[in-house]
Amino acid sequence: MPAPGFVPHVSEPEFAAQVRKAVDEVARRAAGQLCAAGRAGDPVPTDRVRALAHLYVLVTMEEAVQHLERGAARAAADAGAGYPEIGHVSRMSRQGARRRWPGLVTDPASSPSHQPTRSS
Repeated sequence: MPAPGFVPHVSEPEFAAQVRKAVDEVARRAAGQLCAAGRAGDPVPTDRVRALAHLYVLVTMEEAVQHLERGAARAAADAGAGYPEIGHVSRMSRQGARRRWPGLVTDPASSPSHQPTRSS
């Protein structure tokens, strides 16, 4: 597999832990805001309500990430990245990237071109 055009300068586990922490902080803050958005006189949210709000926010964030991921894959392809590079940074094979984002990269080498044959 060709080397990616992007190489992180921090270990993958360390970066993953940082991202998880940041996402959890944002999700908990958003869930708290959703719970606090009630009308005056509403009961104080229970642990169950807060947990459900946190889950709701995380599911909504996952949908948003998938949407943004498609846009980022399109931007990478538009910038000249091929399926091998896109797959590599997405932690999947070239074929996996092609299945996930079909038609993202057009490979002129794969489309047949008409070449006239010589007649003697």
